[in-house]
Amino acid sequence: MVTFLICLVLLVAAYFTYGKYVERLFGAKKGREVPSKTHFDGVDYIPMPMWRTFLIQFLNIAGLGPIFGAILGAAFGPVVFLWITFGGILIGAVQDYASGMMSIAHKGLSFPEIVGIYLGKNFKQFMRLFTVFLMVLVGAVFMVGPAGLLSGLTTIDTSIWIGVILVYYIVATLLPIDKIIGRIYPVFGFCLLFMALSMLAVLIFGSYHIPELTGETLRNMKSDSANFPLFPVLFITVACGAVSGFHATQSPLMARCVTCETQGRPVFFGAMIVESIVALIWAAIAMAFFGGVEGLNANLVENGNNTAWVVNEIANSTLGKFGAVLALLGVVFAPITSGDTAFRSARLIVADFMHLEQKSMRKRLYISIPLFVIGFGITLMNFDVIWRYFAWANQTLAAISLWAVTIYLVSKKSNFYIALFPAILMTMIVSTYLFTGKEMLDISYGLGVVLGGVITLVVTVVMISLIKTYKKHDTSLR
Repeated sequence: MVTFLICLVLLVAAYFTYGKYVERLFGAKKGREVPSKTHFDGVDYIPMPMWRTFLIQFLNIAGLGPIFGAILGAAFGPVVFLWITFGGILIGAVQDYASGMMSIAHKGLSFPEIVGIYLGKNFKQFMRLFTVFLMVLVGAVFMVGPAGLLSGLTTIDTSIWIGVILVYYIVATLLPIDKIIGRIYPVFGFCLLFMALSMLAVLIFGSYHIPELTGETLRNMKSDSANFPLFPVLFITVACGAVSGFHATQSPLMARCVTCETQGRPVFFGAMIVESIVALIWAAIAMAFFGGVEGLNANLVENGNNTAWVVNEIANSTLGKFGAVLALLGVVFAPITSGDTAFRSARLIVADFMHLEQKSMRKRLYISIPLFVIGFGITLMNFDVIWRYFAWANQTLAAISLWAVTIYLVSKKSNFYIALFPAILMTMIVSTYLFTGKEMLDISYGLGVVLGGVITLVVTVVMISLIKTYKKHDTSLR
């Protein structure tokens, strides 16, 4: 319990300390005009109250990530607490805040366009294609997953549920953000928070034992180190609870809705901290509920790593029928609410690089129809193999985002090291996983680490050269 509580306190304290420091680095000002006012279009650029933008941002970046990823990460033992805590504070919250504030500074631009400004045209083209494909893939998977669960709970065929969810996605993507997303996201965001707080109460007031992080627990860690080495597998497995490239594509949605720059800390930095807290709670309850790391691993193996089963089992056993309802809301509706904003992000990314205003329904349809056709086509394929690459692609996107944040801070003459060191770490993680991951190149671990280190060194040297160029030209955004 001590390790868990220390990490919980650190996360809360970080919002009031490190969050304020990061806010000062970005120079957020209360009176400066924001895109929701200067570019109001009644569709995507709409001022909304801070409590609403916070809950939308939280649910948008969270979905099931801080639950499922944390449960799988807990299979490594209490060391997962460290990655969730320090990853969330030093990497995830910085990236989420930066991507939101950079979008505000650039009049609500999508993040691929912003990356292009700081990393060059080639990266811009890559990011456009990469992120749009990633968003459509996320949307497609979050049609099939919930549809399968709903089919199991009813007598209605999966294909019909896919059609129902697709219709919802189309409506939510095309309508103004305050009509559907602005109304239902806060409700489900609150439910996700309430579920996590209920689990926290179970942990604190129940008779469960949370494993402590000690030298002994590290030595006795039962994960298969040959197939799933702690580095880099843990850092790929626990994404949304610590850092996720997907978040950088989503923060611009709320960057178009905040009413002043100082709302950036609670909406962007704060939402990520809360997500890390949710992940921390679920990692702890997963270990405690099954009597420790060995019990968790045994149940995961027995049930085919079905994290939805774990969530349902814990919620039903600890919270009764009420927990069953919360589990259903989380497992079924949380991914759906991530899918619709994924498609919405894809529409806005395409609109930005095609320079198509989105006030007109006709122009929104021009972009959305092909996206939904592709997304529906993916649902007809056996995309299980493709989805296995999503975790790596997601963290690769985080590495690229952090490099862009680094250059942005250089241009502002601010402390760019807060993004530089996380960027180097994330580059090392995804480079090593590229060589050692079982679904990737799958070469020997030692050689994979060396090659990952070489790639990281090369990328770092190139980026340092770019940093020197920015300093030499004394460029400044504001």
